[in-house]
Parts: sequence; structure tokens; C-alpha cells
Amino acid sequence: MNEMEFAPRCVGLSSGKPTDPCCIVVFGAAGDLSRRELIPALYDLACQSLLPEPFTIVGFSRDNWDDQAFRERMRRAVSEERTFDAQHWERFAPHLHYVTGNFDAPPEGDYALLRDKLQSLQKRHGIPDNVLFHLATPPDFFCGIVNRLDAAGLATSDHGWRRLVIEKPFGTDERSARDLDRKILEVFKEDQTYRIDHFLGKETVQNLLVVRFANPSFEPIWNRNYIDHVQITVAEDIGIGTRAGFYEKTGVVRDMVQNHLLQLLCMTAIEPPVRYDGAGLRDETAKVMQAIRPLDVRKDAVRGQYGPGHMDGKAVPGYRAEKNVVPESNTATYAALRVMIDNWRWAGVPFYLRTGKRLARKVTEVAIHFKPTPHLMFPIEQDSSSGNVLAFRLQPEEGIMQTFVAKQPGPGLCLEPVTMNFRYASAFGIEQLPNAYSWLLHDAMGGDQTLFARADWIYRAWQIVEPVIAHWTSEVAPDFPNYTAGSWGPLAADGLLRADKRAWKSL
Repeated sequence: MNEMEFAPRCVGLSSGKPTDPCCIVVFGAAGDLSRRELIPALYDLACQSLLPEPFTIVGFSRDNWDDQAFRERMRRAVSEERTFDAQHWERFAPHLHYVTGNFDAPPEGDYALLRDKLQSLQKRHGIPDNVLFHLATPPDFFCGIVNRLDAAGLATSDHGWRRLVIEKPFGTDERSARDLDRKILEVFKEDQTYRIDHFLGKETVQNLLVVRFANPSFEPIWNRNYIDHVQITVAEDIGIGTRAGFYEKTGVVRDMVQNHLLQLLCMTAIEPPVRYDGAGLRDETAKVMQAIRPLDVRKDAVRGQYGPGHMDGKAVPGYRAEKNVVPESNTATYAALRVMIDNWRWAGVPFYLRTGKRLARKVTEVAIHFKPTPHLMFPIEQDSSSGNVLAFRLQPEEGIMQTFVAKQPGPGLCLEPVTMNFRYASAFGIEQLPNAYSWLLHDAMGGDQTLFARADWIYRAWQIVEPVIAHWTSEVAPDFPNYTAGSWGPLAADGLLRADKRAWKSL
């Protein structure tokens, strides 16, 4: 089955129908995020007939383009990122429009041009006054854009809705996150504000909930009585590339732990929501965050910075040799944490989080390690590292893997671990899963905030990681760089689990 023709075989909670007709405005439309994720995601929705009719997409950025130039560049981008269908593109491309503008321009200048463009398109195509603004820009511009939208009369409407999608990072600490919220909420209400984390749009993240709560074989054992520990890995094989200016100020904790890894932890650890909606799910994730025990940085956290090594047979530089990185940089590119959740379900069960750049391979996985049986009648040794594991693989090759012990065929009693694999390609005939941004943008257009972070979640996330950031910033790491590019990180990260008589799962 062609992925573009895929339709669900069953009716779920979502209608799978297009949302209200609207205009989508992408600030930073000439940037990398728009090229790699946003326009391909909207194209995917169009291919599945999940964009509203009528609709229009307006890019706003500094590059001096017109509508045609924007369409040509986005065509190249989409054909690089997704399975491409020329006929679908020909139907999608006329909906793309462009306004050249500076984010910090006066409201009566470039923002007035944007307003005029939107009004013209709405009138020409009969589109109601519904507008979704997506800020795919550096965070420094967020408040300025919001204020200028307000001053230009674009932030409100008497005849339609306004919604605002904001990319991470949402602040650099709790104080800045609260300040950013305060300024945004002077213009847009909380129910109009969508703080996006694309990890929550991934099919396998949502399957964490479905597998656990829709199957009675899992939820009864999803607790401290049966689960030994949980490992969450977000490994990247790339370095920082040309992003030294961003990464030197951000580091691995702000970039990955504060958002992606804590979101995955919450989706793994939540209590059953009363219902699957924005209130129920986000209430329960907030409770998980409140139950997280304060980290003892010296005992519960390991940092690393990559040195030179080899990736795919090619020599790669260490972090300190990357362009625009100072030779004595103290910035961590790797973090491993032991997180404890002090509630009834998870008391005593450690959650081990690890993430880093220039690791052996690109992989994102949540692995549930179950406890050994209390008494094993077979004459073999068992430990927590070789027992039953349920792994949710987000990338690459999204799927779910269950590892358990079985008897090898033959006359003897030889027990070996075996793995059952659930793959989307074989189960549903989908070789390439939809872009995670597709579902999140569809939800935002439909006014569904279920998979978007709430303000209190953001504040609590910063409270959890700020002691780690402060300690690592103030205390210079004497051993940097302490792991080789192409490895699985510093040896001290292995020691974090070894101290608990456990080991990282092989990936």
C-alpha cells in the first residue's frame, strides 16, 4: 500500500478529518526547521487529505523570495525528506505563499504586509479568519514577534480563532520560562498557546500509552513489583556541525534532557488518565514531574564531552576542535542521569536517562526492564540485565520489541533470550511513518492541546535540571574530553549503573 493512500482501518478517538479552514503562517520559513520538518509535514497532511479546505500557508522570513521561489525551494526540500509524489505536489504547491520580512521590523512595515497578504488570500479563497502562527525562529525573537502581531492587529479576530505554536527551547531556566510565558500571555491566552515537542508526535511515543492502557496484559505489571528499572536513550551520531553558537550556550541538558527525555519519562510513568484529552493526560504528566526526587548531582549525574574519533570509517574532530568552539570549552555533549520517582507506583525503581552527540549510532529507545522471576527452577543464572525487556524504539525503524527467555530446540534444556518485533512496515504496510510534526500541526489546527507541554510542566522541568546545569557550569570538568567519538559515552556512565548492579542495554 502506498503511504500516501494509507487510511486507518479502525475508528479511534480522533476523527481523522480535516480541521476548520485556516491560514498557517510560518515565521522562519526559510530556515532549516521549516525545510526539514514543517513544510514536509504539511505536505504529508495534504497527501492524506487532512488539511482543511480551503487553506493557505504563508512563509515569513528575511530571504528576498517571492511565492514562486518559496515553492521551488520547498519542493526540493520535500523531495529530499519524504517519499515524493509529483501529482500531490502540484496540488499542494499553489497553497504556498511568501512574505519577505524581518522579525524585528516595525508593525506598520513588514507585519502590515503580512496582514494585507492574509486578508487578500482569505478573500480570494473564501477562508474564514482563522490563523495558526508557528514560530520556527531563534527563541530571542519569540516575544518580539508576538508583540508585533498584536500591534499589527493580527493577534485577535472577532470572526475566527488565533493559535500560536512555539518551538523549544522555552526559556533557558525557570525564571526565563516564566518571563517568556508572562509576555506571551499578555497577547495570547493559555488555550491559544501550543509549546511543541516533536517527540510527543512520534507514533511509538503514543503507542507507549496504547500498549500499556489498551492491553490488560501490561498495565497490571507496570509498577515497582515487576519492573526492575527503566532506560531511556536518545543517542545522536552527529556532532554540533555549524551550531557552536547555539550549543555553547545551551549544552546537552538544556538541549535534550529538559524536554525530550523528561517527556519520555512522563509518558512511561504516568498514571492512567481519566480520559485521553488535554486535561487528563497533562494533569497526570504534571503529577509525575512533581514526584521526581531532587537530583544529587555528584551521585546521580554523569557528564561527558566527545573527543576525536571515527564515524563510518572517517576521522571526526572532538568537540573542542569544532568550528567556533573555544579550545578549553566546559560544555557537556553527553549526560546520564539516575532519576527516582517518589510515588506509590515507582518507589525504588530507577529511571536511567542518557543522551549525547557523536555516539556509536543514532537511536532513541525506552526500555522497560522487568525483574527476574522470584524462583527459577531451571539450572541457569539470571540477573536483571538478561531478563525480560520491553523496548519502544522511536528511531530508527520505529517499533516495539519484547525480549524474553525461551528453550532452544533440541534434546537439552538450553535457554536463550529471543525477541518478538512489532514493525509498522509489516503490521500496517507503512514503509515510512508520517512526520511527527504532521500530527502535532493537525492537532494545533484542531485546537487539541493533548500532546503539547503545559506551562507548569515546563517550569517543573527547569526546576529538576537547573541544579545539574548550575553545578556543571561552576565546576570545570578536569577530564574533558572523556569519550571518543563513535563510542557509547564516558566510562563513568557505565559506573552509574554498575553501582546499582545493572548495565546499559546494548543498542
